[in-house]
Amino acid sequence: MASSATNHGEKVNWVLHAPRPPGPWRELMEFSGDQETSPKDILPSSPKHFKQPSTASLAVETPTAEEKLDLEKNSSPVQRSEWVLNGPEPPGLWHELMDSVRETASYCGNKYSSLKNQPALKSVVSIQQEIFPILVWGRSYNISKFRHDLIAGLTIASLCIPQSIGYATLAKLDPQYGLYTSVVPPLIYAVMGTSREIAIGPVAVVSLLLPSMIQKLQDPGADPIAYTKLVLTATFFTGIFQASFGLFRLGFLVDFLSHAAVVGFVAGAAIIIGLQQMKGLLGITHFPTNTDVISVMKAVWTSFHHPWSPHNLILGCSFLCFILISRYLGKKNKKLFWLPAVAPLLSVILSTLIVYLTRGDNHGIKIVKHIKDGLNPSSVNLLELKGPYVGDVAKVGLIVALVALAEAIAVGRSFSSIKGYHMDGSKEMMAMGFMNIVGSFTSCYVATGSFSRTAVNYSAGCETPVSNIVMAITVIISLQFLTKLLYYTPTAILASIILSALPGLIDLNKIYKIWNVDKLDFLACIGAFFGVLFASVEIGLLVAVTISFSKIILISIRPGTETLGKLPGTEMFCDTAQYPMAVKIPGVMIIRVKSALFCFANANFVRERIMRWITAQKAADTEGQTKDKEAIHLVILDMSNLINIDTSGIAALEELQKNLISEGIELAVANPRWQVIHKLKLSNFVGKIGGRVFVTVGEAVDASFAGKIATACEC
Repeated sequence: MASSATNHGEKVNWVLHAPRPPGPWRELMEFSGDQETSPKDILPSSPKHFKQPSTASLAVETPTAEEKLDLEKNSSPVQRSEWVLNGPEPPGLWHELMDSVRETASYCGNKYSSLKNQPALKSVVSIQQEIFPILVWGRSYNISKFRHDLIAGLTIASLCIPQSIGYATLAKLDPQYGLYTSVVPPLIYAVMGTSREIAIGPVAVVSLLLPSMIQKLQDPGADPIAYTKLVLTATFFTGIFQASFGLFRLGFLVDFLSHAAVVGFVAGAAIIIGLQQMKGLLGITHFPTNTDVISVMKAVWTSFHHPWSPHNLILGCSFLCFILISRYLGKKNKKLFWLPAVAPLLSVILSTLIVYLTRGDNHGIKIVKHIKDGLNPSSVNLLELKGPYVGDVAKVGLIVALVALAEAIAVGRSFSSIKGYHMDGSKEMMAMGFMNIVGSFTSCYVATGSFSRTAVNYSAGCETPVSNIVMAITVIISLQFLTKLLYYTPTAILASIILSALPGLIDLNKIYKIWNVDKLDFLACIGAFFGVLFASVEIGLLVAVTISFSKIILISIRPGTETLGKLPGTEMFCDTAQYPMAVKIPGVMIIRVKSALFCFANANFVRERIMRWITAQKAADTEGQTKDKEAIHLVILDMSNLINIDTSGIAALEELQKNLISEGIELAVANPRWQVIHKLKLSNFVGKIGGRVFVTVGEAVDASFAGKIATACEC
């Protein structure tokens, strides 16, 4: 056995340079009926006799500090086993459910109880500060911060105005709706949100997601007013769902869209959005309503067989190159951070002047034409809350709410971690929800956090959400006085602006990292990617969520099991496959199940695997293939990973116990969790294994050797 003087550096190297674990495919294929287990992979086992713990039970009382110190010095393994067996009864299912509800309501309850002890006026102020964070950070706001926010707000406004018009056309709405969405939601978020950097407005993915689902209910070309009503109604439901997630602390629902699924979905959506811009770049009049790549490429190919003007393509590609070059220069020189933000607005101004001076609209160049001026009109009367499509639109709202929240929270957290402050997820959801509810009343469609504009906002030095207010005011001025100047803006420029924002949505480094780290996550990623690309946006999301859930189910029904050995120089028992230097205990097989639940889905799988290992080891001992002199006399189940067990799991353990007894092998349990040991006691399984329950694996091994020595002395 290796010396106990093994130094810390060597132990760290054992962890860092352990063999590569088996991949998911190997784990999936590992359990097959005709597969033989190599005896080399099996731990030998240990003596048959145990020093049995006393049946006397210890009183379950909370010890004092002096008693705890005395227990630490004088407690024996027998006493520690009694601690496991005679612990208090764990909370039941109803108690756990009520705890969950209580935890959800505790936040509001704690706030309410603290308010009861305050004067009425102070309580009102506290409530307002809780709902509107601007009342908290606004007290320390100064002119220096305002200068930074003013520059940042004007910078993102120059990017927001052309992008908003482009995203509105992508959503198959009139251009002014994109500008409306950049006014009201940012103002509401500024007073309710907790992120300092996030820039609110329309985004590409949501602008694609909405029409891809709603146009199945109403064709925007046949009846644009009816289509707009459904979009506004979907925005209302999106806000309701988002606010509910925040109010009832249901943010975990957003996690159903795993990181890998979102990466693949966004990458696929970026390609689809790019292909959709072929309509603007080529000046195509008839374009398919389907978003899949085959339909779009077919429409593009067909357009080449009809008369078309190359001026749209030349103009769009020229300014696309200008925007991309300005972005490159901005990255190379940090002092030119403003150039990438201003480039889209400069492109709009210059291209509009070119078309106006050359009368390019008479030579085949498609232009935006009329953009309605004025502030956001009320749209309360446009909401379709009693029509035949309410149920379908509500489903659209739920899907869009999840996607929009996933994007916004990911953007907000990434920048808050850089700045080193906490972003409250629940408050973010409520802020997003209320801004979309109010937005649906004021002619806005779904708004969320934009990664490209947030990055520009951060680079421009924003200090607080006031930059959103500055941006919104700038857009208001544009709506009031500048919309007539955009009449001759070519649609090819709007397409090039959208195309310039897409490279940031396809993150090849993240995709490669997902491939390296987790192959099943990569499967969810490419499932979402190809689902969006070749089917539809909804199918892509469905495929990603299905694969993610399948991964969870697969891990549950086929959990890993590992044999343990003692790590030299420590009291730890570790996986012998991960740590080849771990010493196997003679005559003892120590097994740990890599699952939180031992239940109907995996119990028989684990039992069969253990018995196959025992059979293979006995066969190897009979044939003399192993170097160990002792046959297996003891199996120790390390239950440290198991959080809960059901009746099927207990039945599997009882059957395992019977099979082991028939082979002349005893069974012991080490480190069972609260719910697990409670259920094992209720089912009398503890009595069936002779009370062999221990706090640690080491104590179970020591007890087996102590029992062997005692038996030898008696003989």
